[in-house]
Amino acid sequence: MKTLKLNGQDLNIQQVWDVAHKKLEVQLDPSCLNQIQSSRNYLDQKMSAGEVMYGVNTGFGSFSDVVISDDKLVDLQKNLIRSHACGVGDPFTQIESRAIMLLRANALVRGHSGVRAEVIEQILFFINKDIVPVIPQQGSVGASGDLAPLAHLALALIGEGEVWSKDGQYVSSKIVLDNLGRAALELKAKEGLSLINGCQVMTAVGLLSLFDCQRLLRSADVIAALTVEALKGTRRAFHPLIPKTRLHRGEAITSKNMRLILGESSEIAESHKECGRVQDAYSLRCIPAVHGAAKDAVAHALQVLEIEANSSTDNPLVFVKEDEILSCGNFHGEPVAFQLDFLAIAMSGMLSMSECRIEKLINPAMSGLPAFLATDGGLQSGMMMVQVTAASLVSENKILSHPASVDSIPTSADKEDHVSMGTIAARKLKSIKENGASILACELLCAAQGVDLLAPLKPSGPLQNTMKNLREVVPFADEDRVFSKDLRVLKDFILDGQLMDKLELGV
Repeated sequence: MKTLKLNGQDLNIQQVWDVAHKKLEVQLDPSCLNQIQSSRNYLDQKMSAGEVMYGVNTGFGSFSDVVISDDKLVDLQKNLIRSHACGVGDPFTQIESRAIMLLRANALVRGHSGVRAEVIEQILFFINKDIVPVIPQQGSVGASGDLAPLAHLALALIGEGEVWSKDGQYVSSKIVLDNLGRAALELKAKEGLSLINGCQVMTAVGLLSLFDCQRLLRSADVIAALTVEALKGTRRAFHPLIPKTRLHRGEAITSKNMRLILGESSEIAESHKECGRVQDAYSLRCIPAVHGAAKDAVAHALQVLEIEANSSTDNPLVFVKEDEILSCGNFHGEPVAFQLDFLAIAMSGMLSMSECRIEKLINPAMSGLPAFLATDGGLQSGMMMVQVTAASLVSENKILSHPASVDSIPTSADKEDHVSMGTIAARKLKSIKENGASILACELLCAAQGVDLLAPLKPSGPLQNTMKNLREVVPFADEDRVFSKDLRVLKDFILDGQLMDKLELGV
């Protein structure tokens, strides 16, 4: 596996996923050393000249008017980290925390923060040695960035925090560093502030969920196509002429995906060619419009979050060439929060359509299949409760879709009077994504059962391959069983990307 060279300019979602999940090694791009050192030297010169700068030699927040003497600047930074490390709740996963560290390092590499290269190297040491800070999930309001969770990251770097042990327990970062012969980071002026200003928590968690949302959307097309076959739906709604009249990118991609998966016809399709049905229900006919709209939301969110991942979000920002140190609001999480909230709404809406299709599958009046897809209805309940589970998750997602970004509670004695709540938005999106994988698993279980009940008629070629892969992990339900186990397997099947196999689907 190649080493990732971090330069603050071109980090993308795949690299974030690889570092978080595959533990890809990360190095500081040597070409960035000069800009990092120049920024630090410039800051030191300003301090030597006696210039008063927010967060460098002043207090923080509403204490910004309090000037700190030179002999107290190191204590100022340590006290900042200690006092701000007040997160609560369950910690982020180790996967999420690795992504958070990567994004924090990438922001500092850009050279607008005035930190030494040693600060960045300490973060990269943690990533490469798989020393993962324990970062509580709750406590950030998303401005001045993710202060509380990032303070727990910084606390681990300076040897005063906790990290995950190999057996999943919490252990002192100082003990781990001592065992590796590595010194804890000694903070200098501004470096504590630079470690906690920014939206790296909400962006990292959002990017990881967004990666999974891309997989869910591709999988949703495959699963929906399987349902189209099981319900003997028409392919006419996916005709290539249709998206040319409504130029949404996602609709065109979805329509093309459906044609690829369904092919021109199948034995099932041929069997009902003369059925006389003019139009299918919206949950079949409008797949390109709804799935496509969700794809468009994902595409736009990805653009915004990748910009954020390669941005300077510190305060103040150091501009060496322009001879400026500027206080600003680049740490405000609203650009990310808006996207995560809208993506939550888009995914929730798309997934509710999946539940509509499940209802069609189990309802003999709509499907022409046995009631609840049971082979011996009455004695067996079949997929009755599978639809109930999906309905429950869809309802939960509706609640989670309420946007966090429309809320704001003033903090820091009203100095920070408008905040984004973006990290709450990221956590909600993760929950919707997890629920979504289970909803799609419910539809997949039902659609596959419906297709098998149409045997010996066969679905399209690509879907025959999908069914083959599926039946290797979950068999046909010829009698009632504990479907919860099937749903767990199918959820992983979807999130791992196995469902799509060799299908080259757009998103």
